[in-house]
Amino acid sequence: MTRPLEGFRVVEVCHVASGPFCGMLLADLGADVVKIENPAGGDSMRSWPPISDGYSENFASLNRNKRSVALDLKDDGQRRTALDLMAGADVVVENNRPGVMGRLRLGYQEVVALNPAIVYCSISAFGQEGPRRAEAGFDLTVQAMSGIMSVTGERDGDPVKCGVPISDFATGLYGAFAIVSALHQARATGRGVHIDASMLGSSLAIAALQTSQLFGSGVDPVALGAAHPRNAPYEVFACRDGHVAMAAGNDGLFAAFCRAFGRPELVEDPRFVSTVDRAAHQGELKRIVEDIFATRDRSDVLEALRDAGVPGSPLNKYSEALDDPQVEAMGWVEPLELPNGTVTRTFGSPLRFDGRGFPVYRHPPALGEHTGEVCPDGADLRSSEAS
Repeated sequence: MTRPLEGFRVVEVCHVASGPFCGMLLADLGADVVKIENPAGGDSMRSWPPISDGYSENFASLNRNKRSVALDLKDDGQRRTALDLMAGADVVVENNRPGVMGRLRLGYQEVVALNPAIVYCSISAFGQEGPRRAEAGFDLTVQAMSGIMSVTGERDGDPVKCGVPISDFATGLYGAFAIVSALHQARATGRGVHIDASMLGSSLAIAALQTSQLFGSGVDPVALGAAHPRNAPYEVFACRDGHVAMAAGNDGLFAAFCRAFGRPELVEDPRFVSTVDRAAHQGELKRIVEDIFATRDRSDVLEALRDAGVPGSPLNKYSEALDDPQVEAMGWVEPLELPNGTVTRTFGSPLRFDGRGFPVYRHPPALGEHTGEVCPDGADLRSSEAS
């Protein structure tokens, strides 16, 4: 199968998570992603454990299918090499603090002057304009500022962040979506664009249900643990030997649950007649559900839910989630050879086109592994003093 982004070149000047994730999404679909790294250590995620024979598996998980070029962007000769690469590319992705690329003379204005069709995506914490543009931000601080942490955890518990770096990865997804959209426009018109993808904006955008609740009611959403503010029974429930998640999220599913567990009268209970009623009385409903589940093991509860057509799930650890037969059937976990020869595993692209996925086709790179390949003229890499 032809990868849909084959023939496009992306120059990535990114580190850690949001930008590298964006670049990897493009690489998975066939783009030639050339990652520019500082020769003195490269992307800082290269040092993150777990380390397998000297190579970071965290780094590998976000940098497969890319090539690495080691350039010191503060050296004028090597900066010119980077600018040449960008001028010949279709896309530039960078996630430095606003102003950094401009000071290096590698910003949008410098690149678009050489390549009017360039799609230049700048990922940052707060955006390229505004009073916070120069401030640093990480996933934790953006989760806190955006409101995500205010709705995460138990109602009266200490603040906690989402366990997955959701602000980083949501921004990477928005960036990749915008880049592909802009490439279509650039090919049609010959004119590129400067994309401003911010972590704060992306984090607020994926909170559409929370912000609309505030706009519509004037009341801030609050943390509810695993419960849902407008639906019940729709949370995690205790069984005899652990917990299950159940989402009987509409009238039909609630009725199916009641029949499956021998409580058909609950459908007519005035507290539980509609979705709105059940949400308003979900504390009482949870006690009833857990009284039913208290005499049953998780496996029995899940089997009964499946038979009734009610969505239910065990609370998996990642080792359990990755061992699920659905993951195996879809072929999502793939072997991944590191540059040092170590073979590990990775979760590949979850996408399928016409029933076929996008397997890994290039191992994550060693630092500077492809410098000679991408920049074959060694003179380009000499220091400005030497040249």
